[in-house]
Amino acid sequence: MHLTLDGISHHYGGMPVLSGIELSIPAGEIVCIVGPSGCGKSTLLRLIGGLERPDEGAVLEHGGAPADSLNPLTYIFQDFALLPWRTVAGNISLVLEDHGLGKTDRDAIIDDVLARTKLSDFKTALPRQLSGGMKQRVAIARALAVRPAVLLMDEPLSALDSQTRELLMDDLVGLWSKTPFTAVYVTHNLEEAVRLGHRIVVLSRRPGKIRDVVEIDMPLAERPGRAAALSEARERLWSLIRDEAAAADMELVDA
Repeated sequence: MHLTLDGISHHYGGMPVLSGIELSIPAGEIVCIVGPSGCGKSTLLRLIGGLERPDEGAVLEHGGAPADSLNPLTYIFQDFALLPWRTVAGNISLVLEDHGLGKTDRDAIIDDVLARTKLSDFKTALPRQLSGGMKQRVAIARALAVRPAVLLMDEPLSALDSQTRELLMDDLVGLWSKTPFTAVYVTHNLEEAVRLGHRIVVLSRRPGKIRDVVEIDMPLAERPGRAAALSEARERLWSLIRDEAAAADMELVDA
């Protein structure tokens, strides 16, 4: 499945948040969205996922979801949102229990996503026993369990320390390299954007408009060894955002 955003505009009350967003999200690519604080990044993700409806324009889906997809558009949030009384396997099972699957099928899916996210040895652990990185791996495994056509990721690594974030980025690249998926990835962290994004959408200060789309024509797996090229891409992104980020910061402080 690939998506097209056709003239998306949105308001909250009388405040314009997004204006005239035109964007293609190709199948099998990770599209990162960056911009100054308050520019509408998370709002745009909610509109893509159908949690809200745009005031103008439409989100168009092309190609259909895979036949085995249980939930075509699936979120991964900053907050891990794990049920503390359920085990790792139980938290993943939660998203499968309303789809008419038998226990054997559910168990097979759970074992598969645990293996893919390096959690097989922690199947019976409770969330309180897990590190932040492992909790987010459970959240990723839970999202993969429904075989989404598009992953919608809202600051998924921002609550983690820098070392854990690096490890999770490596994990995401490994998952994508084995089975390429489509994702929209909202982040304020430009290092994450240049590490994970095939293309990076830069939004302007509110109301958010697309200032530029920066494409990084470099295989994801090769990026850790291409620091100079990634630094150049990061500097280009920062040059697009810097002045508006400073203005947005002063606006928030004054408010």
